[in-house]
Amino acid sequence: MSKDFGRPPLAAENQDLVERRLKELQDAGGVQETLRIEWRGTPIQVEVIDMPVNSLYYNPGTHRIRAQRTHDPALDRGLDEDAFSVESQDYLHDLLRALPSDPSKRDPDFDALMESLRDFKQNDPGLITRDGILVNGNTRRAALKDLAEPSIRVGVLPASCTWDDINRVELALQLRKDHRRDYSYINRLLAIEEQLSLGRTYADIAREFRTTARACEQDRWILTTLNDLVERSRTGGAQLRLLDFEDHQEKLKELHRRWVKESASSQEKADLMKESRLTAIILGFSKTDVRLIEPDFKSRYLDTRLPEAVRSQVPAAAAATVAIPGLNRTVRAADPKVAEARALTDSVLRVKAVEAAGGNASLEQVAEAAKTITAVKAAVEEALEPAGKDARVRKRKQAAPDRIVDACHDIDQCITDLVLSRASRSLDEEIFDEAVLKLRDSLGKLATEAARSIKEPGDGVTWLLDAARKEDGA
Repeated sequence: MSKDFGRPPLAAENQDLVERRLKELQDAGGVQETLRIEWRGTPIQVEVIDMPVNSLYYNPGTHRIRAQRTHDPALDRGLDEDAFSVESQDYLHDLLRALPSDPSKRDPDFDALMESLRDFKQNDPGLITRDGILVNGNTRRAALKDLAEPSIRVGVLPASCTWDDINRVELALQLRKDHRRDYSYINRLLAIEEQLSLGRTYADIAREFRTTARACEQDRWILTTLNDLVERSRTGGAQLRLLDFEDHQEKLKELHRRWVKESASSQEKADLMKESRLTAIILGFSKTDVRLIEPDFKSRYLDTRLPEAVRSQVPAAAAATVAIPGLNRTVRAADPKVAEARALTDSVLRVKAVEAAGGNASLEQVAEAAKTITAVKAAVEEALEPAGKDARVRKRKQAAPDRIVDACHDIDQCITDLVLSRASRSLDEEIFDEAVLKLRDSLGKLATEAARSIKEPGDGVTWLLDAARKEDGA
């Protein structure tokens, strides 16, 4: 169930004002403005009225700033204790105006919204409960408040509205494709996780979020990974936050896709690749750089380049064993290389947490953390150079075989086309014969270059060379 934040101080006054204005609409007659919403599984139209901007309350449970609430832990706790206090509402107001990836900065999109409201006024109505809690339109209310506008147009939910209804209606409205301002990436992940915790299926959530069940599963994997990173970053009073990963959406999605592919053949290689790529992501490397990191990146390229001061902080993991209950036997545990890669990631996470702690850490700690980050980043950057060269070499080595495989697929398709054309008698035999002659010439050229390039041919190349010799002898 959704968290119940209680009722705001002006709930009774807002209820009276809402009832009066709804009655005024009914008495006036004629065509009135309405807002279409999804209410408990059924589309309904709700009446739209004008309400004083300063009488309304921000929704403390809004998904729009769920991750950003942790920007100030003390104020975040205050929201849970008294969501409608002046201090809590001011904090929500600041977060709604802030950049999702860095709440200490103002969001240019919010300024653009203010400019639009100043020039064109309010186009779409918000939505409130009868207590005056904004279900939709929190950001617009913040902009109108900053513009000193006296009123805001809002639809009114039915009187029986609960916090579960508020949660569901907000999601349904925010996820409409025509909505102006999308959820930030982390808040979207949190919203999906919340729906899963309520017992909804991936298929059901996918329909509501206008995505696929597979994408929802990917999002949950990413959020689980990020929560793990946040926990692993804890050191003293410093800790990273989910919002610190706001700008890494595409890198995290690529990480998941590659991890799934690698896991199919080797779980240990998948985990090695995952930890090394997470280290690079935490250090802020680009998506193209992160792609160069393979399972052997740390052992093959990075270890020898890490400064001694950093290597000494990453303990070498011994090959542990695990006892099998009841058999009095032990088996080898997970590859110690994975534990070492994880230890390096943990080390980077902790120094990033100290660096981001600001006033919560001493100047000496922050300076030492910045020094360590610079050293590790330089080592990774240096290691990426030979890794990139080797990747390009592998790509060149695979180019010729890949083209042969593609040609085989085309020939297989040609066989199917021949069968179909025989049934319909639609084959142009002269053009087909010319194409086969061109294939013969191409195979001859391929055999010539293969003979020059391959010193010890295998069965396939041997067949090709023999076929070319027979053709030449004929």
